[in-house]
Amino acid sequence: MINKTIRAHFPGLEQKVNNEPLIYFDHAATSQTPSAVLEALSDYYTHYKANIHRGIHQLAQRATDAYENSRKFIGQFIGAQDSSEIIFTSGTTQGINLIARGLVEPLLEAGDIILTSRLEHHSNLVPWQEVAKRTGAHLQYLDLDEATQVLDLEALKAMDKDQLKAVKAIAIQHVSNVLGVEQPIKALCQWAHQHDILVVVDGAQALPHMPVNVSDLGVDAYCFSGHKAYGPTGIGVCYLNKSLHTQTQPVNFGGEMIHYVGDFESNYKAPPWKFEAGTPPIAQAIALQAALEFIESVGYDSIHTHETALAQRLYQGLQAIDGIELYQSPTTISQGSHGIVCFNFRAIHPHDVATAYDMEGIAVRAGHHCAQVLMRQLDAAATLRASMGVYNTVEEVNRFVASTHRVKEFFDHVTL
Repeated sequence: MINKTIRAHFPGLEQKVNNEPLIYFDHAATSQTPSAVLEALSDYYTHYKANIHRGIHQLAQRATDAYENSRKFIGQFIGAQDSSEIIFTSGTTQGINLIARGLVEPLLEAGDIILTSRLEHHSNLVPWQEVAKRTGAHLQYLDLDEATQVLDLEALKAMDKDQLKAVKAIAIQHVSNVLGVEQPIKALCQWAHQHDILVVVDGAQALPHMPVNVSDLGVDAYCFSGHKAYGPTGIGVCYLNKSLHTQTQPVNFGGEMIHYVGDFESNYKAPPWKFEAGTPPIAQAIALQAALEFIESVGYDSIHTHETALAQRLYQGLQAIDGIELYQSPTTISQGSHGIVCFNFRAIHPHDVATAYDMEGIAVRAGHHCAQVLMRQLDAAATLRASMGVYNTVEEVNRFVASTHRVKEFFDHVTL
């Protein structure tokens, strides 16, 4: 287990909610922020706040250098071949929209197919629905193993040849934000590229918990958000393989991304800048480097071991309580669900349960988790999701289980 001193890096956790010490079990929605990230933000705003790429004065130069150094660091962190493959965005959603509109949509004709899964976050589903509407293409859902919810590669390989010719792209998450299931992205890419199919991956729930090497995976595009990876809100990264730079068109237009503006038409800078119109989230991009350096300092092996132990302990504690329905298989939990445990009280609405937890100082997510297609598959309008990060402790898990007993007893008494 990770040393408890890690928690000291997170000042936001040192507070009380409803006169109870805070337990933050909503990591999958957004992570808490370590001091190093807060300091990076403050340093920019205090000492060299200026716009980038446009000024020759010292503050502008320092800001530009810090911004571009962060791009270089992030490229190395995720195994990109070149820093130009790193496009700064406002988050995963903007990155996926860029790829959907700028790369995939121009390739589509009526009757073409985009493959996706029923586990997708709305950010990796709604943009593809809209692209399909505009082009006459169709969304088709991949087969998943019923027990584990992992992609069935053999079923994919058995796809009808005529249908296969119509598949132009696969849009899939690396790790589910509801079930914590990890998909075999490398094997999927190897198969897809044999058939000239693009693979676009939502990595928002993966990168905070596991090493990601985009070159080794073989993805065409990979998007993630800073706010789930101990970084600031309003910043994300879209990795786009360099071989696709020329054919991918920008979807936002304006200042900074231009090379020459004529009276009636313009041309654009080389990537990645042609995809970064306007003033970007400068402070956030710089601070994202600090967030990833924090992850690097802890180490992914330690993070995985710690989060798996917490999730297993929580799963087992909830499993022992009558009236609790768990949505993940024991196999998924044992292999590591990246700190996520999804459950419900069978007779109580999850929003009511989440309110009761909040009264005890526990932040837990209740709702459809931006995954309504999956909710229908689970036959649940909403679920409870406890999600943990590197700063959570065994003691918090024990307290959560004890609180769950009290919440159940309270509602059992109320409904008598």
